[in-house]
Amino acid sequence: MTASRELRRARPLSACALALALALAGCGDTLQTQPIPRNTLEGLIAAPFEVFWLGRSFHGLELTEASRDPSGAFTVQYGPCKQGGQATCLPPVRIVTSPDNSFLPGGAAASRRATIRGARGVLTPDGHTIVLATGRVIVGIYALSASLAAAAAQTAVPINDVGAPGAALPAPLPDSGYTRSPLPSQTPSPVAPVR
Repeated sequence: MTASRELRRARPLSACALALALALAGCGDTLQTQPIPRNTLEGLIAAPFEVFWLGRSFHGLELTEASRDPSGAFTVQYGPCKQGGQATCLPPVRIVTSPDNSFLPGGAAASRRATIRGARGVLTPDGHTIVLATGRVIVGIYALSASLAAAAAQTAVPINDVGAPGAALPAPLPDSGYTRSPLPSQTPSPVAPVR
């Protein structure tokens, strides 16, 4: 067989291989879930209050997000989004640590009170949401199942302080006054003097 005939036979195979590679690349995770970079976790460690998490993984779910919102609360998420639309994500487990300890949510909403690991808490009737008042923070646990939420409540520890899963949590401290000071996003940048 001549070299030119071999080259003509190889071209369609190369084109097929390229088309297959492109098709498979399009079948990946549309949310592009990536491992959490170490510097993101360092932001949680440097927080001025305890930030709760469940470790690098929890019940086979990897840590997929760690962020701080404009209110100052920190969120850690475990597992990929299970449902949602544009800009909406419902992960298997999400832990939100709020520095505003002036209230324990659940006022008029249907809920039941409970003591978990020595901390007072509020649970939704379905058990998918547990909110705990501990130390200077409020810890919200949001899960796709009541059993996952209960397990997370037993496992949650501060990433930036000493704690052990299942150990008693500190009693809530008096109102920290967090709501009386402006949010970082509401504080204007200092104006440099004009020269």
